[in-house]
Amino acid sequence: MKIFRHETDLWLSRPPGEVFAFFGDAANLQVITPSWLNFQILTPTPIAMQAGTLIDYRLRIHGVPVCWQTEITVWEPPHRFVDVQKRGPYRQWIHEHRFVAEANGTRCFDSIQYAMPGGWLTHRLFVKRDVEKIFAHRACRLRQLFPALS
Repeated sequence: MKIFRHETDLWLSRPPGEVFAFFGDAANLQVITPSWLNFQILTPTPIAMQAGTLIDYRLRIHGVPVCWQTEITVWEPPHRFVDVQKRGPYRQWIHEHRFVAEANGTRCFDSIQYAMPGGWLTHRLFVKRDVEKIFAHRACRLRQLFPALS
């Protein structure tokens, strides 16, 4: 099984506690997800986030409906958390979120390890481009939600 990686970092002009609190509210995932995914959280909110929390979603990938379940496997406020796909379109999806105080704000790191059916060909034709577009959208949306302070 070929494992692919996607890594991003983004600086936001808010302290780590505030940024972590935003990410720690599962409902905000819908706020930063592109509308073309028709993303919907199925787990009733509010969701008590901690290691072991399961969250169910529904979305559409290239028009195909997909059910997805993740488990929070690491929960270390306000520094990091990890979500792992338990059920969904990938053979593996491990997403680590890290938050580091930097220059009167927070550097947000996303590190994803993933594998999918179809391996490198599916990755090259669809998945790599989709993941890049999703995280570019997230960065843009987060900059809007956390504008630089004057």
